Amino acid sequence: MAELRREPIVGRWVIVNTDDPSGPEDFEIEEHTLTQSNNCPFCYGNESLTPPEIDVVREPSTKPNTAGWSVRVVANKFPALQIEGELNRRGMGIFDMSNGIGAHEVIIETPYHNKTLTDLLDTEFCDVISKYCSRALDLIKDKRFKYILIFKNYGKSAGASLEHSHTQLIALPMVPKNVHEELKGARDYFEYRERCIFCDMIYQEYQDKERIIIENRNFIAFSPFAPRFPFEVWIVPKRHNPYFCHMMQEEICDLAKLLKDILMRIKVTLHNPSYNFIIHSSPLDEENKDSYHWHVEIMPKLTRVAGFEWGTGFYIVTIPPHLSAKYLREVK
Repeated sequence: MAELRREPIVGRWVIVNTDDPSGPEDFEIEEHTLTQSNNCPFCYGNESLTPPEIDVVREPSTKPNTAGWSVRVVANKFPALQIEGELNRRGMGIFDMSNGIGAHEVIIETPYHNKTLTDLLDTEFCDVISKYCSRALDLIKDKRFKYILIFKNYGKSAGASLEHSHTQLIALPMVPKNVHEELKGARDYFEYRERCIFCDMIYQEYQDKERIIIENRNFIAFSPFAPRFPFEVWIVPKRHNPYFCHMMQEEICDLAKLLKDILMRIKVTLHNPSYNFIIHSSPLDEENKDSYHWHVEIMPKLTRVAGFEWGTGFYIVTIPPHLSAKYLREVK
């Protein structure tokens, strides 16, 4: 019989197949064939095809918007939101609206078209994470912006429109509903128990042991007890910290190493699936500093969300998390 499991932060229910679980070979995987193109705007030498760079890691002797870089941040050429202008919040009867103000940036992780995050050196990956942090810190100074979302789409089925390895950052003028729900769930738990639910979750994973995949001095990676998707992985810092962009340098490098390791294990176990990862962080306020704990959620694209999920908010997971953790843990 399947199990119904309740996710303890937002109260979402999932259905986990524990009797006849799927294995890695049971999922249909999207093939990734890199097609080198001279017109790829993110490739080395094509810097003129993007908007001017906002931030960069480059050789000191090279000029802006030329070759010589290893990580490059540019504005999205087709942004979801525009940085210029005023919000002009207003109502129209029962409806609320404002101008589409925000920021939409692209962190190009490597100059080379055929490289992915798992191909980067540890130092190169550390530079990528550092740019995530520095861009978030810079954009949050703009008082129009209330929330910074950093996310990666890998593969067409995960929403990637360009195959060259990149991450996106969007600054929003309000806190999204999904984030509000997570913040509230964490705050309710803290008010009831006077403890951070994420810190308690780490303690629980150490007690249960079977869902832990890997860890290092600053981070732990595990398959959550009530996942929404097969082989979902959470990476959580061991130090309580609500704000992703307030990491210390050694934490940035430890995150880069562990995230690279997890992505490699997913790639090997599931034959290079498409995936999304999202960095969950608190807005830079005082209200959530004790109750919230930033983290990364990685979701391989192995199944499709269909009518049952949309209609109920329940997710059906065909492999229990302790088993997906075992498969990932055993990768050498």
